[in-house]
Amino acid sequence: MAYEALLVFAVAFFAAWIFFFASGGRDATSGFLRLELQIFIVLVLAVYFLWCWTRAGQTLAMRAWKIRLVDVTPRKALLRFLLAFLLLPWSVLWALFDRDRQFLHDRLAGTRLIDARPTTS
Repeated sequence: MAYEALLVFAVAFFAAWIFFFASGGRDATSGFLRLELQIFIVLVLAVYFLWCWTRAGQTLAMRAWKIRLVDVTPRKALLRFLLAFLLLPWSVLWALFDRDRQFLHDRLAGTRLIDARPTTS
């Protein structure tokens, strides 16, 4: 999750940079422009995760750790993103006690994380 957080930071930073230049360099730290920036970053992150999950079942961090998301559709990916966004701390705690070590947002969205390492015969 720490590796994923670094990648999310990079994506969000790049999105904020684009927003800054698209807004003409205006200060986005107060008022309505700040809300627009936050919404824009969440939308960019949603596109990043949904594209990765529906295309290959993996983000870059998931590839590095050999984890794959299965049973995913665009609708389930969106639901997983929203639930993870809202429930992440509780979802991690849930995984500690779940019989299959699945996150709460995966249980609720109907998706599963699996080991993606190739099996040896």
